[in-house]
Amino acid sequence: VICRSLANRSYGIKRKSPLQNLHLVSRSIHHPYYPSSKFQRPPLRISIQLFSSLNRLPLHKTKLLNVKYGYQFHRNFWLARLASRLLKLRYLILGSAVGGGYTAKKTYDQWKDMMPDLDEYKWIVPDFIWELDEHIDLEKLIKALPDADDLAKLLPDLDKIGESFASLKGFFSPGYNLVSEVIGASDLLLLLGSPGETAFRATDQGYDNDKQYKKVSDKEKIDQLQEELLRTQLKYQRMLERLEKENKELRKLVLQRDDKGIHQRKLKKSLIDMYSEVLDILSDYDASYNTQDHLPRVVVVGDQSAGKTSVLEMIAQARIFPRGSGEMMTRSPVKVTLSEGPHHVALFKDSSREFDLTKEEDLAALRNEIEIRMRSSVKEGCTVSTETISLSVKGPGLQRMVLVDLPGVISTVTSGMAPDTKETIFSISKAYMQNPNAIILCIQDGSVDAERSIVTDLVSQMDPQGKRTIFVLTKVDLAEKNVASPSRIQQIIEGKLFPMKALGYFAVVTGKGNSSESIESIKEYEEEFFQNSKLLKTSMLKAHQVTTKNLSLAVSDCFWKMVRESVEQQADAFKATRFNLETEWKNNYPRLRELDRNELFEKAKNEILDEVISLTQVTPKHWEEILQKTLWERVSTHVIENIYLPAAQTMNSGTFNTTVDIKLKQWTDKQLPNKAVEVAWETLQEEFSRFMTEQKGKEHDDIFDKLKQAVKEESIKRHKWNERAEDSLRVIQHNALEDRSISDKQQWDAAIHFMEETLQSRLKDTESVIEDMVGPDWKKRWLYWIGRTKEQNIRNETKNELEKLIKCNEEHAAYLANDEVTTVRKNLEARGITVDPCLIKDTWHQIYRRYFLKTALNHCNLCRRGFYYYQRHFVDSELECNDIVLFWRIQRMLAITANTLRQQLTNTEVRRLEKNVKEVLEDFAEDNEKKVKLLTGKRVQLAEDLSK
Repeated sequence: VICRSLANRSYGIKRKSPLQNLHLVSRSIHHPYYPSSKFQRPPLRISIQLFSSLNRLPLHKTKLLNVKYGYQFHRNFWLARLASRLLKLRYLILGSAVGGGYTAKKTYDQWKDMMPDLDEYKWIVPDFIWELDEHIDLEKLIKALPDADDLAKLLPDLDKIGESFASLKGFFSPGYNLVSEVIGASDLLLLLGSPGETAFRATDQGYDNDKQYKKVSDKEKIDQLQEELLRTQLKYQRMLERLEKENKELRKLVLQRDDKGIHQRKLKKSLIDMYSEVLDILSDYDASYNTQDHLPRVVVVGDQSAGKTSVLEMIAQARIFPRGSGEMMTRSPVKVTLSEGPHHVALFKDSSREFDLTKEEDLAALRNEIEIRMRSSVKEGCTVSTETISLSVKGPGLQRMVLVDLPGVISTVTSGMAPDTKETIFSISKAYMQNPNAIILCIQDGSVDAERSIVTDLVSQMDPQGKRTIFVLTKVDLAEKNVASPSRIQQIIEGKLFPMKALGYFAVVTGKGNSSESIESIKEYEEEFFQNSKLLKTSMLKAHQVTTKNLSLAVSDCFWKMVRESVEQQADAFKATRFNLETEWKNNYPRLRELDRNELFEKAKNEILDEVISLTQVTPKHWEEILQKTLWERVSTHVIENIYLPAAQTMNSGTFNTTVDIKLKQWTDKQLPNKAVEVAWETLQEEFSRFMTEQKGKEHDDIFDKLKQAVKEESIKRHKWNERAEDSLRVIQHNALEDRSISDKQQWDAAIHFMEETLQSRLKDTESVIEDMVGPDWKKRWLYWIGRTKEQNIRNETKNELEKLIKCNEEHAAYLANDEVTTVRKNLEARGITVDPCLIKDTWHQIYRRYFLKTALNHCNLCRRGFYYYQRHFVDSELECNDIVLFWRIQRMLAITANTLRQQLTNTEVRRLEKNVKEVLEDFAEDNEKKVKLLTGKRVQLAEDLSK
């Protein structure tokens, strides 16, 4: 009755909730199984509002059913059914998750067993990765990151979001836990990549495969991995080479377009070219203020025949150096500047010729030119030279750097070498390696015993810490064949065999020993060797330590790193030096302009050329006076002694004129023209020297004196008088001496005056000689208290006897007869004086000469009035003045000769001398050593240092 009444009563829900608006659980209650018509069974009137709370309906407390005989709770049986269904789903998901987890663990253990121990392959990862914690302070990095509180402020406020679900937490806690478990299991399945059933299948399959799996030994695994690693490295190496080749071609095209002016812009000089020019300037710098540069260079050192040149050629990608087997080829340092360019060419610093390195003819010419320069730089008696040959090599893909190839270090001086060759090579190597910023590229021959190495000890002395040394082992192919223990090569590359330390160790192959091999064939052989080498397969060598390509990249990186670290320091050092020099200049030479040696040379050059041109401004009168006077001084002795005196001893005028004509003709043909040219050349030298050496007041600078003197001497040495001038001068002189006609009284008086001056000068010389022979007269003896020597007394007595002889015969001949000599000797012996006959003759020569000159001077006075008789040819006159005519002929010849020589000087020889001076100055300008030697002094050196 109660149940029936409950079914008929209309308590509970007064309206039905739409099915589409109900929750999933609520919709399961409103199943289509229940009829909805008014004639069908009505739904139970129960309190379901709690299950519809997700539709945000207001919550109501549970109502008690209104029963006729009391109140009773409504039973919720649908909740049990729902819970049982959900529990079945959870067991299914959890089971799948457990099975999948087991399968995943089993698979992970199998994979872990198959993988080798990778600790031995740490070298694959670059060393800087393992040392990352040394260079990066991770603690500071962690401190720099924001805290968790700061990050939490950026996240949304989850507490507020969860407040709206706080009231549901208690009601749905079982469902919430269930959903969490489902999500965790789903994440695990997603992580493993398989659902439950698939995971169970994978477990079974893994178990079967585990039975069929065949284990491989660890050695085979390592070999397989090494081969795979090498194949991968070679694959990527080929890809890199192909990309580099394409990049090289593209850069070549770009540079060629720039050269053709397609972009209509001028390319700037490359950085490495500018750096190389700086090194050239500093190498020529005559340092006296301790300003030697410490700029980086790559210094290539090694034992003789260790392969230094081959390594350089591989880096430069061309066979550019002379080659020889067993003999010293590098005789002087060679500075090679590598830079990038559109064409593979080479050129010297002091030459504009470009050698095309893609042509064998140009390569042969370049090698020959380098050899010639090396041999010419070596001084006589030496084997090697300290003079540096500067060579620039440009080409696409070349690593930019500056290398210096030094002569190979030797242990024994062989025949044909200078005794100091070994010490010279050591001093050259030390001079370059002492630079604290130089990269030392130490080349060691791998085919010989390490104990025979000399260069390693030298390098270890110069760089004991190995902070700037790169070690290169050459001829590794021969070493692998000949060395009994390959681990010895590993010890060398690891730096454990030699006492030296290095930044890096490399092993290279630079050919098979054939000088005709090309660079491409050597590269292919090197790559093929290392690909098949056991040294790489057995991990004795690392991949980044082999091939000249890797060596070139490493050397270039070290070089530019050193440049970046040191160039600013060097610039500051030079700035400080310049400040010191400027201060010294201001204190010592405040009023002078700073001119270096080249500027001073140009200034001196202009002064010298101006002085040469000033020779053309000398007046003709000055030239002729100097020439006439100098020529007469040179020929007067010959005229008096060989022409005038012999002719004057004749008895009549006819014999006198005949003798004079004959002797003048002989003199003109043989001696006179040559003497005249000599006089003219000496006169030109004297005038040139006078203009060069005379001081010009305050403008004179004594710094140029030594240079002017050197230019003058060298120009005079090179100058040669015109050969035709002597022949034409001979004809002119002969015609002048043939003329005997004196046209007027003025010329007659001039001839007499010329003769008197000549005879008086001769008489004065003769008197001086006689005084020396016989000693001072009585006046000088009394006034100056000077006595005579025994010989002078003998000569004085002899003179007195000879004067008596002349007084007895005033027309005595010029020579004494033998009986006269005997008479004089006996007269002196009678007075107790013993005299030699030769002494008597010598004294007679001077006594008679004085007597003759005095007689000739008296005759000149008589001939002053003889011009009238001369015009009548001395007819009806006892006066004969043929000697006056002779001196007039001589005087006229001198005037004509001086005029002719003056014309030759001003018209020809001065210009030729000016040309010689210009050539000498040009030669001096190119010879730096000459300029340093000739332009010296503290001021010059100071200005030179300032300019540099």
